[in-house]
Amino acid sequence: MFVMKQISINSIREKVYNTIRDDDDNDLLSNIFDTIIVLLILINTFIIILDTYINIRPYIDKFRTPIEIISIIIFTIEYFLRIWTSVYIFPKLKPIKAVIKYIFSVKSIIDLIALIPFYFSLFLLDNFNILRLIRLFRILSILKTNRYSKAISTIGQIIKRKSIQLFSSCIVVFILILFSSVFMYYIENESQPEIFDNAFSGIWWAISTLTTVGYGDIYPVTILGKVVGTFIAILGIGLIAIPTGLISAGFVEEMYNNKSKGKKYCPHCGKKLLYMGKRHLTKR
Repeated sequence: MFVMKQISINSIREKVYNTIRDDDDNDLLSNIFDTIIVLLILINTFIIILDTYINIRPYIDKFRTPIEIISIIIFTIEYFLRIWTSVYIFPKLKPIKAVIKYIFSVKSIIDLIALIPFYFSLFLLDNFNILRLIRLFRILSILKTNRYSKAISTIGQIIKRKSIQLFSSCIVVFILILFSSVFMYYIENESQPEIFDNAFSGIWWAISTLTTVGYGDIYPVTILGKVVGTFIAILGIGLIAIPTGLISAGFVEEMYNNKSKGKKYCPHCGKKLLYMGKRHLTKR
């Protein structure tokens, strides 16, 4: 009897997992579930945007509470269902370890961060200012769309795959920003003491220059400062483009991998391989 009950629970858990799992092999029920979650996320985001309009804010308050309650219930159920079905995400681990690993995973943390503001808004009804700030953080729920959009999840996969290169390029950019700020301070401090008053006061200038935005609110006035600023701006064009190039290359690789999924190609000539034991020939 106990074994049959356990089998029944496992069967239900597997069905739940197949409904809420993150992949493209979805049935009708799974697509309905994904649609409901995405709609709730979009509705809550839309309410936050409309709340910035003072004229229509009183009308929003009339239906805000029901939407918040429905969102809390559905997002909470989804969160705990994902924890409950984590044994299928990490099938090689014991159930307890699988649950712990999932709870501390990036996706679970994003779900939790998106869920917490809803509960805070329920307990802070008397403090209007804090309540509005907490409601603003509910826009973080839009991060959950990473699960339901292949395009967004692809970006996440590319960033993860290129994380070492991206981190290295960001470190180089950070060093250049810091160097530019300190260097410009020593050049411009005497001419503009009210603007370049310390080593870190030029960070805003360095960032806007390296990113080629150039707001024009802070700029060098000395000849040496202008020369140095010119070189920093030119150098910034190349350095800032590195992360963009890495992500673009990642997209190309992802497109190639999706196109060649289920097929094998020679890494040298790109032709389809004909397998003959441990050796292979290219299809001519």
